[in-house]
Formats: sequence, C-alpha cells, structure tokens
Amino acid sequence: MKKLFMIAAAASLVATMANAQTTVETTTGAAGATVRIEPEYRTRIKSYVTEHKIRPVEMRERIVVGAKVPTEVELEAVPSDWGPTVTKYRYVYSNDRVMLVDPATRTVVHEID
Repeated sequence: MKKLFMIAAAASLVATMANAQTTVETTTGAAGATVRIEPEYRTRIKSYVTEHKIRPVEMRERIVVGAKVPTEVELEAVPSDWGPTVTKYRYVYSNDRVMLVDPATRTVVHEID
C-alpha cells in the first residue's frame, strides 16, 4: 500500500512539472474570470518590469489573488505587447510580482511572479 501511494505521488509530481511549462490559466473572482497567459508573454511581462525599472508599490499587507487593491493604489495600464488576453486588465507591481487587476472591481485576478 505504501509503495502504491509513493508511485501515485511521483506520477502526480511529474504531471505537475509538465503542466508548469505550458500556458498558465487561472480562474478567480466571483464571475470566474479566466486569465490565460502564454509563456512568451510571461517572459515579456517580467522583462518589461526590469527594463522600465517599475517601482514597486509599498503596502503593509501583501497583495494576493482574489483580494481587492485599495483605491489609493494607482492601477497601471497593461502594455499591448503583454498579449491580447490581458489588455483589458490593469496591473500593480508589488513584492517582485506583477498583479493583474480587474479595473471595474479592483480585484486581483492573476499573479505573475
């Protein structure tokens, strides 16, 4: 029984590693918004933050997926070269992560680390 459990755990780990190299899809929020980001766009987003020396937003509490961004935090427009699936969102850069935010609700819908 213990061997069977270990084999199942190893198979699960291999499947997880394989999925990590493909398109990232996240479903969050009350409406179940789906954010799909292709790997090449994830690389562009990370490069953009570094190349443009985007200053991080400093906050007491960590910004997380599903949380609302306070109104005093300015939401930045998403550049068009980040991909067609994310241009409707705004972003906040905090704690070395880009957080995609639904501008209508100010809810974080996706984290890019």
